[in-house]
Amino acid sequence: TAAEDIKHPDSGDVIVKRGKEVTEDLAEKIESAHVQKVRVRSVLTCELPEGVCGKCYGRDLARGTSVNIGEAVGVIAAQSIGEPGTQLTMRTFHIGGAAQVAGQSKIEASYDGKIRIVNRNIVKNSDGELIAMGRNMQIVITDNKGQERATSRIVYGARLKVDEGATVKRGDRLAEWNPNALPVLTDVEGIVKYEDLTFGITLREVSDEKTGVSNKVVMDSRGTGSKNAPDLRPTIAIVDKKGKVIQLAAGGEARYAVSADAILSVEDGSEVRAGDVLARIPTEGAKTRDITGGLPRVAELFEARKPKEAAVLAETDGFVEFGKDYKNKRRVIVKPKSDKIEPTEYLIPKGKHISVREGDYVEKGDYIVEGNPSPHDILRIKGMEELATYLVKEIQDVYRLQGVKINDKHIEVICRQMMQKLEITEGGETTLIAGEHVDAAELEEANKKAETEGRKGADGRAILLGITKASLQTRSVFSAASFQETTRVLTDAAVNGKVDMLEGLKENVIVGRLIPAGTGGAIARLRHIATERDKAIQAEAAAQQPVAALEAPAPAAE
Repeated sequence: TAAEDIKHPDSGDVIVKRGKEVTEDLAEKIESAHVQKVRVRSVLTCELPEGVCGKCYGRDLARGTSVNIGEAVGVIAAQSIGEPGTQLTMRTFHIGGAAQVAGQSKIEASYDGKIRIVNRNIVKNSDGELIAMGRNMQIVITDNKGQERATSRIVYGARLKVDEGATVKRGDRLAEWNPNALPVLTDVEGIVKYEDLTFGITLREVSDEKTGVSNKVVMDSRGTGSKNAPDLRPTIAIVDKKGKVIQLAAGGEARYAVSADAILSVEDGSEVRAGDVLARIPTEGAKTRDITGGLPRVAELFEARKPKEAAVLAETDGFVEFGKDYKNKRRVIVKPKSDKIEPTEYLIPKGKHISVREGDYVEKGDYIVEGNPSPHDILRIKGMEELATYLVKEIQDVYRLQGVKINDKHIEVICRQMMQKLEITEGGETTLIAGEHVDAAELEEANKKAETEGRKGADGRAILLGITKASLQTRSVFSAASFQETTRVLTDAAVNGKVDMLEGLKENVIVGRLIPAGTGGAIARLRHIATERDKAIQAEAAAQQPVAALEAPAPAAE
């Protein structure tokens, strides 16, 4: 369902009106009009306190019509994800990592148009190639009216085939990079000088059996038996002719730390130009990253567990500085532009490759250390929409490897249940306590009550619960008790004097009533309407004979 009018980018005609379902024919029209983005309604953003509305859910995929009111979409979602789960293997050896090795290594133009480069930071290296030196650069293709047609992010160290203002045809190559290694590039020209890079302690020669080429590889100095191993920091410095380390324009010196397993691409004493590769850090990360396919990965996502080697995300925009090392961790500080915001500090173990450098500008949510991000971090830093997109994408990837197609809305229904709770950050003058988990509706109710009485409202932030935890925290007592930890749930309910309104399916099955889905839902609605009418009739009748009621004879005394 369209969330706003979808208009033709050139003529401005409305293709789909707001609130109308996007059918196949309309989708084709949108596609042929080259509309870049469309806002649609989603289960995740539906504001109904109980269940979801038909407009946000859209089409009932079993019938091909709009979804009926009273359809048990939650059960359908759970089954749509659970049934193909039987085809996901518990063991992971079925899935070779072959599917993921060929990571994306190029950007091609998807439209004809002109090139615009956002946050342009490009240098020419010694081979005369254009090298992207920025970490948040984007290539934008605009049409002749100057409207954006496509945008793609450029990775650090990519070789650009086009520059600002170039005209491209569809299918032209715009940029390419090596997907198997992260480059360490120099920002200035000068002479290479190795620091703390000595053979046998921090360096070793590795020769490739197939090609016979020998490479210098940085190794971890711990465990080599050298006395000052912990203090060694393998670095490549760029010096001028007098042997002085060159200062960077952004501040700081031209020193590039190389982490363990990096392959050096330059010799000591060789000359380099800005944009040349000093070292490559192999991202076997990309290759072996999460071949945990199958059910364990799906369970990890739905249970919202923190991954073992979690990525570190920047919590604010700002410039990167390196602080004093702490034991065997490195201190990364992100300093915002304005002094009003406090800088944030991150302690990162020394062996890990930090993907930002001194003086780099990072945006909120950029990776400081690569890896699998923890879903809680994504929610805290980037917000709900980003998290939902991440979860849907990751879960779909697992199923796609097995060739299973699941519609996104089923995963969204489950994500909605995982994100239904808020954690109270400030109780204000309400009955809520900081740290309590409540539904959005409960918080709103408490705040409304406080507002009418002129008191201070409470504040809360969205939290992510794994599905097990989310099911135990439903409002219904019976539903939670029938799931896990029965005694704990029941004692908790008894102590708090909870009331179960019997709104869901499970609790009605347990007490033996009709479930409020399908025809049961229709009957419940009819009953509701009938009761309302009865009340209205009674009120009317009472209004017509108030006098008679007052003059009722007193009961005879015995």
